[in-house]
Amino acid sequence: MRDRSQLFLPMDLGIKIAENDPVRKLVEVCEELDYTELYRQYVRKWRKVSPETLFELVVFGYMQRRFSTRQIEEACRTDIRFMWILQGESVPDHSTIDRFLDKRLADVIENLFYQLVEKLCVLGEVRFRNMFVDGTKLEANANRYTFVWKKAIEKNLKKLEAKIEAQLPVIAERYGMDAWVTVEEACESLVNHARLLGMEFVHGSGKRKTQLQKDIELLCGYLEKKAEYLGHLGKMKHRNSYSKTDTDATFMRMKDDYMRNGQLKPGYNIQIGVESEYIVACGAFSNCTDVQTLIPFLERFHSHTGRRMEQIIADAGYESSENYQYLEEHGQKSFIKPTNYEISKTRAYKADKYSIEHMQYDDESDCFLCENGEILRFCREETKTTANGYKTHIRIYRNETCAGCPHLGKCHKSRRGFREIKVNHQFLEHRRQSLDNIVSDEGVLLRVNRSIQVEGAFGVLKQDYAFRRFLFRGKRNIEMQFFLLAFAFNIQKLCNRIRNHRVLSDLFPIPAVA
Repeated sequence: MRDRSQLFLPMDLGIKIAENDPVRKLVEVCEELDYTELYRQYVRKWRKVSPETLFELVVFGYMQRRFSTRQIEEACRTDIRFMWILQGESVPDHSTIDRFLDKRLADVIENLFYQLVEKLCVLGEVRFRNMFVDGTKLEANANRYTFVWKKAIEKNLKKLEAKIEAQLPVIAERYGMDAWVTVEEACESLVNHARLLGMEFVHGSGKRKTQLQKDIELLCGYLEKKAEYLGHLGKMKHRNSYSKTDTDATFMRMKDDYMRNGQLKPGYNIQIGVESEYIVACGAFSNCTDVQTLIPFLERFHSHTGRRMEQIIADAGYESSENYQYLEEHGQKSFIKPTNYEISKTRAYKADKYSIEHMQYDDESDCFLCENGEILRFCREETKTTANGYKTHIRIYRNETCAGCPHLGKCHKSRRGFREIKVNHQFLEHRRQSLDNIVSDEGVLLRVNRSIQVEGAFGVLKQDYAFRRFLFRGKRNIEMQFFLLAFAFNIQKLCNRIRNHRVLSDLFPIPAVA
């Protein structure tokens, strides 16, 4: 029988770890990072475990699909690679790791992440040329039935204001107050009046309330409800809903509908930018759609790196006049697929001779020519402002009459007796340019790589890492968790590319058709 009481571990735990193990590359990269901002989060100098070690433990835990602080604590006691990272330091308990994430790392993780991106640039892995952008929705750590809807709050607020408008004049007249008194002033006046009278408020069965007490309770109830509704609207801001459990989360429709009822769930719209298979930028948004996330996403990347990608490749969900204009102003080439790209290849679309795209346009006289030869002249211009403050100018064209036209009913369905079209020339020109870009040889190669790289990154995170729901609450904390996940993803990707001899290669070739 073997004697298990004797210690057999080697003095150097690294002997038992393979040379190509990802933990070695992680420690190598993390040792070159600047932790000045992280140390500024601490007040005292004495601590059981150094911040660098805690950071390496958390990142390696995420590389090993250990997202819980208790799982990381357990790994520090049982996994030799976590012991090697500790290098004899005390094993941190889960509460220590949790405090480190919440109070120390959350405010500096973005800085550490972009240090890694710059490190990948020095290694030649990232060139800041092509950014593949895409988004996905991840469920928040919130209860599913804690929704607050903006339309319902606004509807109830209007009902409450109608009640106040009906009851306040009656109460004001009863106590001799001014007719234009506000509900706040009336409530304060009645409370002071009750205090001067020394009136005691009664409650419960068998107690008869005075009219003054009833009026005070009525107005106080109105004020409490009004404050509650305004508080909901203040938390919502530009959104249409939010969760009471996680007020930063918005109710969205998820692709992973495990409840199988199409129900909206609280979540975040996570955006990432990928180059050479590495995540080089990420951010969380409350917008349900992607179109309004591109500009703040790229601006955030520029503010941390001081760089701008030469080319932006995205799907049809990002097409807008505002996004096209932004990319043009900053000298970035757009490879955004038009929203009508797929339908434009159909036979029915090509045969539709009444669409605006198929109508003849005379640039000199600024008019369109319909199928019947009628001229649609410019009549007025409309200006629309987006949520980000961008103004789009829509030019409106119309003809004199469609009476007697053989195409009546096919060209348009308006009953006004004439056809009116709305055109954004700048948007159409940007769309044509982007279409030319994506159908070129370079555009085809980039579109193929977009499907492989950015959608592949989400596939790894959601399927291989099984990360579909955040563990933290609040936008600040969930972004911290996703930056950690992206950091771990990049280290693992670097190890895989070294092992597969794919370093310094940024694009996959188009597969040959047999």
